[in-house]
Amino acid sequence: MEKWIYWLEEVDASFNDIVGKKCANLGELTKGGFRVPPGYAIGLVAYDRFMKETGVMERIREFLKDFKADPQSPGDTIKFEGVSSSIRKMVEETPMPEDMEEVIKEYYEKLCKKTGLFPTPVATRSAGPVSHPGQYETYLNVKGADQVVLNVKKVWSSTFNARSLIARARLNLPLEYDPIGVAVLTMVNAKSAGVMFTLDPSNGDISKVVIEGSWGYGEAVVSGSVNPDRFKVDKVTMEIEEEKISHKDKWYVFDEAEEKMVYAPVPEELREAPCLTKEEVIELVKVAKEVERHFGCPQDIEWCISKDYPLPKSIFLVQARPESVWGKKEKQTVIGHKDPFDLVLKRATTVIKVTKS
Repeated sequence: MEKWIYWLEEVDASFNDIVGKKCANLGELTKGGFRVPPGYAIGLVAYDRFMKETGVMERIREFLKDFKADPQSPGDTIKFEGVSSSIRKMVEETPMPEDMEEVIKEYYEKLCKKTGLFPTPVATRSAGPVSHPGQYETYLNVKGADQVVLNVKKVWSSTFNARSLIARARLNLPLEYDPIGVAVLTMVNAKSAGVMFTLDPSNGDISKVVIEGSWGYGEAVVSGSVNPDRFKVDKVTMEIEEEKISHKDKWYVFDEAEEKMVYAPVPEELREAPCLTKEEVIELVKVAKEVERHFGCPQDIEWCISKDYPLPKSIFLVQARPESVWGKKEKQTVIGHKDPFDLVLKRATTVIKVTKS
């Protein structure tokens, strides 16, 4: 039987079509000696097996047989949202093949032994073979083997969210099947997190590194839900040329009582304070330059800084991909749309209002 699950250190950039771009890049970073949270990659073959062996793909195809909606029409978006909800429930309630479930649980238990945390909190992150930032979904602070299995299915079911269905309909692709990989990554106890670019996305200046960050977990910055701090640093002199500290009134954190990730008020004393020290900014720039050197082109990097380690061991990378803002006809903000395919998604979901900080 074809192998479908790998430790991150087993994969590299050549595994893009096997485990998805995010997993392949995380494996490449791990092999390159960068600090990446321990974890494993579930390949596209697993999605294929689940969808076909359980019969859920055929059930979805049958369900969609009489579905008619115009992906070009904003008024039909609600129809896509309706079928999306039904299909996602179908996927998430379908039991995983027993051998697959056992293997995913075994890997999780080995991960717990690696980290020394029982249970280890993990993130389940989507990894498409083509980069579709923001299209699929991520679930954070997942604890326990049963919850990992459920959240892997939830990531798979996110290929049937309304955005994805509309995008596939516009491209005349089958609606019932869109294989992706899943990264199961140990959660970092993040003090602050964000994104950084090894050029200035506003003008393409390759002599700069631009960092955006905020308190808590990085999803808040990547999604544009918070107004981040911004630092521009010269790669050669390592001088911080620009520093913009924003008012930060909310952060994305784990609520122990609710047992879920929430946006919560930032403590008063942190709201006007920079989320990074000068030393952390400089260390991030050093890492960014090394990542760019490793991949050989400007990079778009997601980072977080752990509360549990001193610098520079506190810096972890949770994504790296070629930077693709500069050179677009339609200029975006630093944390805006970054992939050509995302332009299709933008047109496909024009009725969805997106508020950027």
